Amino acid sequence: MSVLNLSSIHLLLLFSSLSGVDGYFGHFEMRCRFSSEDPRDIEYLLQVYGNKKLLGQYNSTTEKCTVYTQWMKNFTETACKGPAFLAERREEMNKYCSSNVPVVYGYLLDKAVEPYIRLRSVESFSTRHPAMLVCSAYDFYPKPIRVTWLRDGQEVTSNVTSTEELVNGDWTYQIHSHLEYTPTPGERITCMVEHFSLTEPKLYDWDPSLPGPERNKMVIGACGLLLGVVFIAAGLIYYRKKSTEGRVLEPTMALPESYGTI
Repeated sequence: MSVLNLSSIHLLLLFSSLSGVDGYFGHFEMRCRFSSEDPRDIEYLLQVYGNKKLLGQYNSTTEKCTVYTQWMKNFTETACKGPAFLAERREEMNKYCSSNVPVVYGYLLDKAVEPYIRLRSVESFSTRHPAMLVCSAYDFYPKPIRVTWLRDGQEVTSNVTSTEELVNGDWTYQIHSHLEYTPTPGERITCMVEHFSLTEPKLYDWDPSLPGPERNKMVIGACGLLLGVVFIAAGLIYYRKKSTEGRVLEPTMALPESYGTI
C-alpha cells in the first residue's frame, strides 16, 4: 500500500457563460482520491471553479459543502442541503469512484517506478545562509511525489524551494528540492521522500564530513589509484612471462681437474 493519497481520477463536467463585457468561464470537477483499492479509502469531491478559482466544494468524508465566496454561499444555502442532494452525491461516488478505483489502482501499482534519490551540497546563492543542500528524485512514476526536509527529526518549512515534477520524456519524472541552512555541529539533516511506489517514507541523512565536491574528488582519486594498481600488476605479469620465454638454458658439464694438463 502506498504511503500517500497520490492517485486521483479527474472527471470534468464543463459549463461556460459570457457576460456582455468580460468573458467568464466556469467548470465542475468530480475528483476521486484514494490510497488503496479499498472503497473505504475513497474520498469524493465535487468542486466548482470560476475563472480557474475554486469557489466551493462538496466532500464525501464530511458530507458537507465548503464555500469560498459570498456568491457560492448564497447559492449553496438551498442547493447544498437535504436528503435528495446527499443521495445524488452518493450515487455519483459509486458510479465514478467505486467502480473505477480498483482498475486505476491496479494499473498504477503495476507501472509504479521507485525514485532514485541523490542528496548533495551545492553553492548557496543566498547571503542569509552559507550552505545549501539539494535532494533530487529521478526516474519515478506516477507523477505525484512529496519531498520533505527534516532537521533533527522536525519538518523544515522555511528556506525550502522546490521545482515542479519535471517530465523526462519516457513517462517518468524528476524533482529537485533545495534547503538553505546554517550548519550546526551535531545536527542531523534528512531528506524524506514519499511516493506511490514506496510502502513507507524513505529517509536520506546528509553526511557533512565531506563537502560534495571533495567527496567526488576522493572517489575519483580512489578509482584512479585502483586502476593504476591494476595496470602495474598486469605489466609485471606480462614482463615476467616474456622474460621466462626469452631465457635459453645452456647445459654445463664438470670436467676433471686434470683434463687438459700436460
